[in-house]
Amino acid sequence: MTFTKLRILYCIIFATVLSTTAYGQSELLPLGQDLNRKLGKEIYFNNSKTSHTSILPYIVSDIDSVTKDSLLKKAMPEEKDWQYKNWLFRKLFHQHLVEVNDKDYSFYLDYLPDLQIGKQNSKTTWLNTRGVELGGTIGKKFSFTSYFFENQAKFPGYLTDYINTNRVVPGQGYAKLYGKGGFDYAYSGGTLSYTPVKYVNLQLGYDKNFIGDGYRSLLLSDNAFNYPFFKVTATLGRVRYMAMWAQFIDFYDTPFDDETPYPKKYGLFHYLSYNVTNRLSIGLFENIMWRPRGFEFSYVNPVMFMRPTEFANGSPDKALMGLNASYKISDRYVAYGQLMINEFTAKEVFKGDGYWANKQGGQLGIKGFDVFNVDHLNLQVETNRVRPYSYSASDHYKNYGHYGQSLADPLGANFAEYIGIASYRWKRFDTRFQLSAATYGLDINGLNYGKDIYKSYTTRVDDRGVYIGHGLKTNLIYADAKIGYILNPKNNLRLELGYTYRKESNNQWTDKQQMINIGLRASFRNFYYDM
Repeated sequence: MTFTKLRILYCIIFATVLSTTAYGQSELLPLGQDLNRKLGKEIYFNNSKTSHTSILPYIVSDIDSVTKDSLLKKAMPEEKDWQYKNWLFRKLFHQHLVEVNDKDYSFYLDYLPDLQIGKQNSKTTWLNTRGVELGGTIGKKFSFTSYFFENQAKFPGYLTDYINTNRVVPGQGYAKLYGKGGFDYAYSGGTLSYTPVKYVNLQLGYDKNFIGDGYRSLLLSDNAFNYPFFKVTATLGRVRYMAMWAQFIDFYDTPFDDETPYPKKYGLFHYLSYNVTNRLSIGLFENIMWRPRGFEFSYVNPVMFMRPTEFANGSPDKALMGLNASYKISDRYVAYGQLMINEFTAKEVFKGDGYWANKQGGQLGIKGFDVFNVDHLNLQVETNRVRPYSYSASDHYKNYGHYGQSLADPLGANFAEYIGIASYRWKRFDTRFQLSAATYGLDINGLNYGKDIYKSYTTRVDDRGVYIGHGLKTNLIYADAKIGYILNPKNNLRLELGYTYRKESNNQWTDKQQMINIGLRASFRNFYYDM
């Protein structure tokens, strides 16, 4: 799907909405992991048959009948009179920088800083981000958001090494060198959301999506950089169906010379979510990725089971299937899981001899809200396992990646990880602690042991005996603690102090790093630096 076609769709949707009346809200909740935990009880236990928790970003009206701003303020304590004392206090604690509310439309504009300074041993780290976000609604059928961030940064050692190797800041795109050991990069996006009737929502955007109920997703994550997409979601009772067409970038073999355009590749996504009962939900996932040959019109059909169509095209493309499920335990706990199948040979699975082409992954987790009857105490425990060579293809154009990053877990493939997250809010103080451990197999001696999804599986080392940890078996311990004071819930403006410990080790070397930082931060963006 070219940008010209996206602009045409943009104009069609915008022109249509100007003459419509309201059926239901189309505002989207920010795609924020910490925000989802704070609003967990509202999201999972709202007694709505049409609330499908595994398709993100959420449509606000699926969670509550209030506006997005009202829902965001539910994550904060009651307001105080002194916070309305003057214009500055109102803008700092309760309002957008520019805020217009009318019965027929709304508009907001925010300045979003992310200013941090820190220490890693004797090295000074810093981040200087200036962002602008605007959004609004026209009636209740149409909403829009748009944002832009300009950044300069000097990262901790392990992130600097990652950026120098992969040429991208995790989740944020291409980085240019800045000063001595620093980087300069930009980040922009936005989405139009239109609900012509209460059963259908259309989204046109340059942004991220997420499928699942966990911290990670093995099906579709918000780990990678933004991408253009067109998404159709239809809901009928307990069933919701999503079809999405997206365009991705693959610069694996492309020089950064300001002359060579980045090659494009394309993806089709289908997801069928069924709320079997008020507690049990299951979902079926399907994806087809194809190399840069233009938009494939045989994939326009929004109905699932596109594998026969792919066969009819001569089997030039790569398919991925998956299952997502969640179950609500009592009134505050949710168990969830995923199964990802990139390739599967039943007789080889049951042999148990580590056949390389059995490329699957699995997730299990549980999360709780107001646990131990303590208000605003949330816990989450999760494990993910992905076999070597999963998400890879015969050539990198068909792999499950975008902009040098995985569209699923940031660890790629050939890993097992265990994650625990605890968060607690008291008044305006907000704390978060994460502890995770992972085992994975790194490439050694120039050989492909299956972790790097951009390497062709035709260069694999072995056909048998391929298990998680294949290669240079490496262990990772990651601990992160943050305490913040939230100033404004509408844009997540907060003062924050953080500490991070990271240790990566194997039988050849050990890398141990500790970082501490303090800053003024805003926005709900997810960045996965725990890798």
